[in-house]
Amino acid sequence: MKNLVLFGPPGAGKGTQSEKLIQKYGFVHISTGDLFRWHTKNDTPLGKRVKEIMNSGALVPDEITIAMLKEELDKNPNAKGFLFDGFPRTVPQAEALDQFMKANHSAIHFVIALDVSEEEVRVRIAKRRTTENRADDEEEKLNKRITEYFTKTIHVLPFYESQKRLVTVHGIGEVNTIFENICKVLDK
Repeated sequence: MKNLVLFGPPGAGKGTQSEKLIQKYGFVHISTGDLFRWHTKNDTPLGKRVKEIMNSGALVPDEITIAMLKEELDKNPNAKGFLFDGFPRTVPQAEALDQFMKANHSAIHFVIALDVSEEEVRVRIAKRRTTENRADDEEEKLNKRITEYFTKTIHVLPFYESQKRLVTVHGIGEVNTIFENICKVLDK
């Protein structure tokens, strides 16, 4: 079993690459963004809390995010591996994820960071806004999310780098070339 975290700013291509990785390796995809959207769309009690937080543009607190992830992992006891997309966003989340995985006799084996410039991210999200009509891509919220990533979330990378689990992949170019470069990491 291989477990990985796919890391990068909003619009870096995590969702696109996740789909390809799931198809090739059979990972169970766990996207905090998808979980948050599902809970808010279905107006669950958790979704109501998440909606209020997301509407302000802030990050959902660790305890809520971790509880949702534990629920998802527990639903898939026979998974070939998990692909975490959009999580962890803080060092405490990374530590909590490691503890949870260890308690389940597993680990995060790879952290792949898609390296994409802020300018490219903004171009991609502008395109995504028109094709997917995603409310979380509104300009003000987007600016907050990008600022959160580049001022806070990016600090998770040294945590994984110090453990020799981090690999950076150039995230600009042809989707299939980026995918092949990710596969080279996983197939080692």
